[in-house]
Amino acid sequence: MKNPASNIVPFVSVDHMMSLVVHVGIERFLVELAGYIEEDFHRWPVFDKTPRVASHSSSGVIELMPTSDGKLYGFKYVNGHPLNRRSGRQTVTAFGVLADVGSGYPMLLAEMTILTALRTAAMSAVAARHLAPAGASCMAIIGNGAQSEFQAMAFKALLGISALRLFDIDASASRRCAANLRAHGFDVTICRSSQEAIETAQVITTVTADKQHATILTDNMVGAGVHINAVGGDCPGKTELHRDILLRSDIFVEYPPQTRIEGEIQQLAPDHPVTELWQVISGAAVGRRDERQITVFDSVGFAIEDFSALRYVRDRIRATDFYDRLDLLADPDEPRDLFGMLLRHGGTRSAAKPDVPLADERRNHQEAGGPASG
Repeated sequence: MKNPASNIVPFVSVDHMMSLVVHVGIERFLVELAGYIEEDFHRWPVFDKTPRVASHSSSGVIELMPTSDGKLYGFKYVNGHPLNRRSGRQTVTAFGVLADVGSGYPMLLAEMTILTALRTAAMSAVAARHLAPAGASCMAIIGNGAQSEFQAMAFKALLGISALRLFDIDASASRRCAANLRAHGFDVTICRSSQEAIETAQVITTVTADKQHATILTDNMVGAGVHINAVGGDCPGKTELHRDILLRSDIFVEYPPQTRIEGEIQQLAPDHPVTELWQVISGAAVGRRDERQITVFDSVGFAIEDFSALRYVRDRIRATDFYDRLDLLADPDEPRDLFGMLLRHGGTRSAAKPDVPLADERRNHQEAGGPASG
C-alpha cells in the first residue's frame, strides 16, 4: 500500500536548524554529530565516492557533493564566494537532500549553511582526537570568520580545549569571536600576528577565506609535536601552509583524489604519500606515533561527512516540531495518471474562475485598457 503522505518531505529551515541546535545544546550536538561521522568513516568502503562536481568562476565556486551507502543517497549543494563579504553575504551557503535508494524518494531537505559549519567543526575534532598531542589544551585559530567559533566549540566538546589564541587580519573579527567564546568558558587571547598566536598552542587551526595561495604559516614558525588542522584551503589555487611544512609532516586526508586537487597537498607531487583518515579511525593505519611528530589534517570536506550530518538531523527531528512538511513530490493516486491529476486539479479551480482561452483572455485585457504585451 502506498504511503498516503509520500508526497510530503520534511524540510528543516534555517530557523528550525537553529532551534534544533539550541534544543539539543551546541556541545552535545557536536558530540553526537561526531559520533555519526565516526560511524560512517568506520564503514567507508561501502560508500560511493567521487570528487565534488564543481563549477568555477572568477568570483567563486558552486559545487555538488553526492554519495550513497547503497540504502540512502545524499547530496549537498554548496558555494564558496569569498567576495560575498563585501556585500554583507555569507561566503559559504548550502542545502542538502537525503533520499531512499529503494524508491528514489527524498526523505529530508535541509538547510546546510549552519549544518556545514557544525559538521566541518565536528570533522576537525574527530581527526584531532586521533592526531593531536595527548592532553592538548590550547588551540590557535588563525582566521576568525564564520567557522572559527564552531571549531572552538567542537574542540572543547571532544578534546577538552580550554585556551584559545586568536588572530585575524581584521581585528574586529577576533574581538567578535572572543566575545562569543568567552561566554562558553574559554580563556581567550587576541594576538597581533600568526606567529604570536601559535606560541604555546598544541593545536593550530587555519581557517582563512581568501581564495588564493597564501602563506598563513611559514616553515620556521612550526615546531615539533603540533597538530595542524588546515581547514581554509579547500579549492584549486587556495592554500594556507608553506610547502616546506608539509614536507616534514605526516599528512592525513579524507579522499585523496579530491584533496590532491583542492587541499594543501595540491602543492606537492601527485604521488606524495598521505594517509586516509578513515584508515586511522578504523585502526588500519597509525595516526600520531610520538610527541615530536607534526601531523596535518588537510581538510577539504567530503560528501560522506554531509551524509552523516543529514542522517543525524533526520534522526534528531523525529518526535519534534523542528521541521515543515513540504509538499514536494507529485504523487497521484494512480501513478500512471500524472496528467489526470493535473486535470482534476484544474477542475477544482474552475468553480472559482471558468477556463478562458488565452487569446480571449488577452483580448479582454486589452479592451479593458491593459497593455498589449506582458
